[in-house]
Amino acid sequence: MTTWLGLAAAFFWGSGDFSGGMGVKAAGGRLSGALRVVLLSHATGLTILLAIVLLAHDAAPHGALLAWGILAGIAGGGGVVMFYIALARGAMGASAAISGLLTAAIPAVVAVWVDGAPGIQKVIGFAVAGGAIWLIASASGHEARGTTGLAILSGAGFGIYFVALRFAGTSGSIFWPMATSRMASVTLCGLMLLTLRMRGQAGENTLTRNAVAWAIGTAVLDTSGNLFFLAAARAGRLDVAAVLASLYPATTILLAAIWLKEAPTRRQACGMALAVVAVLLITV
Repeated sequence: MTTWLGLAAAFFWGSGDFSGGMGVKAAGGRLSGALRVVLLSHATGLTILLAIVLLAHDAAPHGALLAWGILAGIAGGGGVVMFYIALARGAMGASAAISGLLTAAIPAVVAVWVDGAPGIQKVIGFAVAGGAIWLIASASGHEARGTTGLAILSGAGFGIYFVALRFAGTSGSIFWPMATSRMASVTLCGLMLLTLRMRGQAGENTLTRNAVAWAIGTAVLDTSGNLFFLAAARAGRLDVAAVLASLYPATTILLAAIWLKEAPTRRQACGMALAVVAVLLITV
């Protein structure tokens, strides 16, 4: 079950990243545009999640669960802004290699402390998955130029987000941890945009109808990916769920090939084949 849930998370996250990158491109590719896209996307997701928990009469989290949810929102919100800017500044997937590796590595390290050391076959599978992520998402030096720092920051943010969301969702409703994290990310992005506006750096509102459509699509896809990941982390080990979900760049690359005619390179095709081997090693 963890396998399929983790892979479903990878599919929806990769689709959401493609949609978010397209939204930021449509919004101008600048920090202010990225903040507006993420703010709209996360606010839409929050609205959907709040409607669900209110209709289901789920009890709101408190104490440590609430704190973990807030940390998840801050780390994830900051990470996604950096990642979308990196995507918008280069070819789709240009900065996803470093980001994807950090996204998988941080939860894997934490899982050793929480769940104990994995078996040798899983460790080999994690290493193979790391190689697959790098091959799938890595780009030429020209494409990745100027985005390495953004990729590192986004990867660290996503890795912390995985861990915090796992701890926020240890019990109770599966929707409240997501809603809590979205409240925090909406607040963070709103404050960042307000700061830019006060400094006169926000520029004009570049959310065209096209950008809004991509942002709303991102909300649905990203929220679905988060819910699948949380379900996967509950069903099994955190490191297994995180590493499988971190194969999301494959979906981004495939969608870029279909939509933008960015043909996958031979290196990326080898990475996708290697990802299949990694999934088998981790799950069999």
